[in-house]
Amino acid sequence: MHRIIREYQPADLDDVLASWESATRLAHPFLQEDFLEQERHNIPNLYLPNAETWVIEQDQQVIGFIALLGNEVGAIFVKPEFHGTGAGKALMDKARELRGDLQVEVFEANTIGRQFYDRYGFQPLSESTHEPTGNRLLRLQFNTAVT
Repeated sequence: MHRIIREYQPADLDDVLASWESATRLAHPFLQEDFLEQERHNIPNLYLPNAETWVIEQDQQVIGFIALLGNEVGAIFVKPEFHGTGAGKALMDKARELRGDLQVEVFEANTIGRQFYDRYGFQPLSESTHEPTGNRLLRLQFNTAVT
């Protein structure tokens, strides 16, 4: 198994969308289809152009990505068949290498994401409501000085 993390290229879009969609449907069964449809449009048109995005490749196939907005993890998604293989941790390690202290928002109902962030060492910071969906959001932070 050979893995590399590299900067996102426009040719990666289909793989990035596939990673996002499969992982989102698994982790966010509570999200409505119309919201997901809007997000599918927003990723290439709004999010990717404004974020610093890194992909993880295994055997020349993109299996996940992380998008950073400053020290905010705007998105981290790994194809479900690669969950538990260290791919998500490798992406988060890359973000820490680049930014140090990190923050992320996760839906309270996203148990997969919350378990991942908890294992990684993120701590709760605040709670809010995600306006487009009405779901509870948790803001978490990772401080390098604490670990």
